[in-house]
Amino acid sequence: MGDEGPGSPVHLLCLAASSGVPLFCRSSSGGAPSRQQLPFSVIGSLNGVHMFGQNLDVQLNSARTEDTTVVWKNFHDSITLIVLSSEEGTSELRLERMLHMVFGAMVLIVGLEELTNIRNVERLKKELRASYCLIDSFLGNSELIGDLTQCVDCVIPPEGSAMQETLSGFAEATGTAFVSLLVSGRVVAATEGWWRLGMPEAVLLPWLVGSLPPQAARDYPVYLPHGSPTVPHRLLTLTLLRGLELCLLCGPRPPLGQLDPQLMERWWQPLLEPLRACLPLGPRALPEGFPLHSDILGLLLLHLELRRCLFTMEPSKDKEPSPEQRRRLLRNFYTLVATTHFPPEPGPAEKQEDTVYPAQMPRACYLVLGPGMGWQLVAVQLGLRLLLLLLSPHTPTHGLRSLATRTLQALTPLL
Repeated sequence: MGDEGPGSPVHLLCLAASSGVPLFCRSSSGGAPSRQQLPFSVIGSLNGVHMFGQNLDVQLNSARTEDTTVVWKNFHDSITLIVLSSEEGTSELRLERMLHMVFGAMVLIVGLEELTNIRNVERLKKELRASYCLIDSFLGNSELIGDLTQCVDCVIPPEGSAMQETLSGFAEATGTAFVSLLVSGRVVAATEGWWRLGMPEAVLLPWLVGSLPPQAARDYPVYLPHGSPTVPHRLLTLTLLRGLELCLLCGPRPPLGQLDPQLMERWWQPLLEPLRACLPLGPRALPEGFPLHSDILGLLLLHLELRRCLFTMEPSKDKEPSPEQRRRLLRNFYTLVATTHFPPEPGPAEKQEDTVYPAQMPRACYLVLGPGMGWQLVAVQLGLRLLLLLLSPHTPTHGLRSLATRTLQALTPLL
C-alpha cells in the first residue's frame, strides 16, 4: 500500500464507442491538472485493443504493466472511458469507481440523451467542456472521498438541530423539497428530500458546487444521472458566507429573483454565529472540542445504509505525515479493506449459498506501514458503520481494536 510519487501521472480518455473519435483527454500529475496529452497513436491502440476484444465477445476490463494500471469501461454502448494511472499502489477499484463518477458527471452536465445518441461530435465536445472542472477534481488529490466510497461527504455542525429546523422551514417557504447547506463540497444539513436523492447525484451535486469558482448566486441546469437523466432540473446556489452555500434543486420555480436578500436575512440572520462556526468544518468534519484520542491522525467513518461518511484529518504536532499523505493513506487503506476484508453485501444468490456454507465475516483488521514509517491503520465494523483510523507509531498494536471500537462508539450518535 504505497504512497505515490509527486509526479505520478493519471490520464483519462473519453471516446465515442462506435467511431473511436476522442471526445476529450484530461490529465493530472502529482494531483494537479496537467497539459500533458497522450499521443494519438497510444489513444488509438488503447481503444483498438478494447474493440478487438469486444468483437471476439471478450470483455477487457483492466490491464497492468510494470508501472501503469489501465481500466476500460463502456457506457450504454456509446461512450468508452479509459483511465491510465502510474500512481504506486493504485487499485482497480478506485479507477473503476472514478470512471463511473466521470460518466455520472458527463450525464449531470449534458444529459444522457446527448451521450447515447451522438448526432454531432463537435457540438458534444463543446458541451462537455462545462464538465471539465468537475472531472478534473476526480483526477486530483481531493479532500473529499465520496468518489471512492460512493457515500456523501458530510460534516457535523455544532448546532445541527437548529440548522435542520431552519433549513426545513426555508424549504417550505420556497416550495422545494430538495435543499442542502454545503461547506467546501460537504453537506452540513439537508432536507429529507435531498437525502433521498439516488446515487451518483447525491455525491455529484455537492462535489460540483465545491468545484465551481465562488459566486454569490447561480442558476445552473443539471440532469440527475439516476433520477432524471433526460430532463434537466435547476440547481440554485446562494452564498451565505464565503465557502458556505445554500443549494436548492428545483423545477421552473422558484425564480432566482424570488430568493431576495430580505427572505435570506429573515431565515438565516439568526443563525449567523452557528453558520460561522461551520466554516472550519471543511478540512475537519467534526466540531471543535470533540474528544478524540491524541494518537488519531485521521479517520474515515461510513454509514453503509445511509450512504454518508465523515472524512477528517486531525491536527497533530508531528509534521509527518502531511494532511495530503494522510488522506492518500486512508484512501488506499479503504480500497484494501473494501476489496479484501469487508466486501460489499452479497446478492441474493450469494446469500442463498451462504446459508449452506456460512462464511466468517471479519470484524476488524489492521496494517502497520514500514519500514521506517510505523504509522498504523485499523478498520472496525459494527453493524451498519465502518470506521478506518490512521494512528501514530506510538499506539500499541495490541490496543488498536479497542481504541477503534471506543472511537466508533463515540462517533455513532453523530452519523
